[in-house]
Amino acid sequence: MNRISLKLLMVCGITCFMACTTTQKPKTEKWSERMARSEMKRFPEPWMIEKASKPRWGYTHGLVVKSMLEEWKHTGDSTYYDYAKIYADSLIDNDGHIRTMKYLSFNIDNVNAGKILFDFYVRTGDERYKIAMDTLRKQMREQPRTSEGGFWHKLRYPHQMWLDGIFMASPYLAQYGATFGEPTLQDEAVKQILLIARKTYNPATGLYYHGWDESREQKWASRETGCSPNFWSRSIGWYGAAIVDVLDYLPQETEGRDSVLQILQGLAQAMVRYQDPQSGTWYQVTDQGARKGNYLESSATALFIYTLAKAINQGYIGNEYITPVQKAFNGMIREFTRLEEDGTYTLTHCCAVAGLGGNSGKYRDGSFEYYIGEPVIENDPKSVGAFILAAIEYERMN
Repeated sequence: MNRISLKLLMVCGITCFMACTTTQKPKTEKWSERMARSEMKRFPEPWMIEKASKPRWGYTHGLVVKSMLEEWKHTGDSTYYDYAKIYADSLIDNDGHIRTMKYLSFNIDNVNAGKILFDFYVRTGDERYKIAMDTLRKQMREQPRTSEGGFWHKLRYPHQMWLDGIFMASPYLAQYGATFGEPTLQDEAVKQILLIARKTYNPATGLYYHGWDESREQKWASRETGCSPNFWSRSIGWYGAAIVDVLDYLPQETEGRDSVLQILQGLAQAMVRYQDPQSGTWYQVTDQGARKGNYLESSATALFIYTLAKAINQGYIGNEYITPVQKAFNGMIREFTRLEEDGTYTLTHCCAVAGLGGNSGKYRDGSFEYYIGEPVIENDPKSVGAFILAAIEYERMN
């Protein structure tokens, strides 16, 4: 065989090897990687998430970027870290100011994206990140509160606590307290979890209402309890995820920690109770699966899997939950993922948005009809970020 023929054979062999491994990769790649890489291909820079035309500080971006950082820790692949860092450096200027954040709105959603800054600060020592973290800490020091100390969801939503808000701020405060030696913030995180539990818990179902209005002024609020009228699965998923994340930063001796664990254990029982027996996933309105118009929803399912799988991994709940989690994860893949021609995965059946009240457009009354009437879209970041986090914990569980 002459030298040219040998060279051609070597090139063909290398090409064949690359083609074969490229073809086989989706079969061996973890689901967390598949979705993370799909999102990175859809949005080459993370500020582009939600088809944004320019960088903006937001909780949905923060959720996806945090999932990328967890993927970096999970796989050891620095590609995910580098991708995540683009977002931080797009939004934190040279003086540590957070671009586009409206401080005086006292929007608790502002805080969620701050969770990504701990890793960057520890890894780089860049003071810009610490200044930004201190800004979010300052916001929560000044955040308006209910008479019992519960954080308002936003300044324009007075006297209201939402389950969503526990996820946005409490894990951040607990981690800040643990990282920078401010243990009162760990106590604060516990206080918020316990307070909203007392206000929104329904003993008949074991579930939690989406929101609570201390003033009873909102049209959605019960005159008797102040609670909104229905159980929205994603809000319950936010609450469960908040609890398992806060527990990461609570020393054993923290007052109220046992009560937080009891809430988590009760919530796990309720989640499994309302799991759809056929698909293994969960409905948009948690307890009304048989009602016409209700649908299986991907972000809530992912958050429920994340909560349960992480609780199993940390020993907060028993191994009897492994089978329901496996059923849920398999159902999530079957019901909500679609492989595209370009090799990416699309995530379907995502509730675009849901809230309570508001002063613009249609009033969000918290009714069943309201929750099922909001747009259902694909690749919403709330579903994608939650999916990646859920897949990571599921892969650790197995």
